[in-house]
Amino acid sequence: MPVSLDLALGPLQRGRGDPAHQRESTGAWWRASRTPVGVATLRLAVAGGEVRASAWGHGAAWVIDNVPALLGANDDVAGFAPQHPVIASSWRRLRHLRLGATGTVFELIVPSVIEQRVTGAEAHRSWRDLLRWFGEPAPGPAPAGMRVTPGPDVWSRIPSWDWHRANVDPGRARTVRSAASVAGRLEEAVRLPHDQRMRRLRHVPGIGVWTAAEVAQRAWGDADAVSVGDFHIPSLVGWALVGRPVDDDEMLELLSGYPGHRHRAVRLIEASGVRKPGFGPRMPVGNIREI
Repeated sequence: MPVSLDLALGPLQRGRGDPAHQRESTGAWWRASRTPVGVATLRLAVAGGEVRASAWGHGAAWVIDNVPALLGANDDVAGFAPQHPVIASSWRRLRHLRLGATGTVFELIVPSVIEQRVTGAEAHRSWRDLLRWFGEPAPGPAPAGMRVTPGPDVWSRIPSWDWHRANVDPGRARTVRSAASVAGRLEEAVRLPHDQRMRRLRHVPGIGVWTAAEVAQRAWGDADAVSVGDFHIPSLVGWALVGRPVDDDEMLELLSGYPGHRHRAVRLIEASGVRKPGFGPRMPVGNIREI
């Protein structure tokens, strides 16, 4: 079965200018990450139908060992039976879509928290600024400007004025600091029984259903974690499946026919090409720098 680096790694990239991820014009991907044993830079490319992986840094061996999981080798599609034409069509075209797992938690929590209640463009700008200011250069021959996300100790020491300069309000900054104070406990979530993982994430003040789902989808490839509370996803699901916008409750009802695979169904809807009509209220772009 073919492997798509774009489908596997695209959800990890926080905007085109993400200092931790870069895609070459050749289709190869670079990823800088902080592993349990140290920082690492990973380069993945597909050649001759095979994935070629290279890595640098103290965490190089760890990221190489985790490549299969990162590309979705552990994702089990058993029991997934598309019922709606839009989802079925995407599944026929993308039978190789698999949900990858980074095996890390805290480095996913920070950008997810930054994305709370703001537009994607605004969050991505904040993420870029913070990584450029506080991240460390990616090891090895990484492309210029790539950065490894700071460790919990660094996030916990960022002063309030730098959060403000990055356009991150005190509430989200406080949530990041709270998560940083228990980062070790949060990393354990990937090894907990499934029903305990979300509870561990949501134990942190400021991490709710949406943020926990966004982390679960990427950290352990949770095929059922739905981003309830998202500004765009309910209406996209509604337009794709019933031809009108819906709220969170209606979205969950529409996805109820995919137990264990609700996030997979959403990913296939996103990949279907269906788009919401270009009208209606837009989420306002905020700028606390002027306050």
